[in-house]
Amino acid sequence: QVQLVESGGGLVQPGGSLRLSCAASGSISRIALMGWYRHTPGKQRELVATITRDNNTNYGDSVKGRFTISRDNAKSTVYLQMNNLKPEDTAVYSCNAVLLLEQYWGQGTQVTVSS
Repeated sequence: QVQLVESGGGLVQPGGSLRLSCAASGSISRIALMGWYRHTPGKQRELVATITRDNNTNYGDSVKGRFTISRDNAKSTVYLQMNNLKPEDTAVYSCNAVLLLEQYWGQGTQVTVSS
């Protein structure tokens, strides 16, 4: 079982940056795939970025070139660096882990981009 705790959300102006963190219980080196998803009321949950155990990354089209996902196995943490934020990036961002075909989710952290 994996427990995930996100942090780093908040209010930021358009064009600003935030870094989200997802701390996992236990070693994340055993976790094949971790990622970030976001959800806005009235919309489907959207893929933001994923990273494999081998550090292969994948990004949603709307964040390519602006967001970067990374993982630090020693700290059991996955990060999402978000640059050039736009109002449409406003959402609850949730961390996801896939371990032995089971999916685990964090509680989510709110990101609001507004002037």
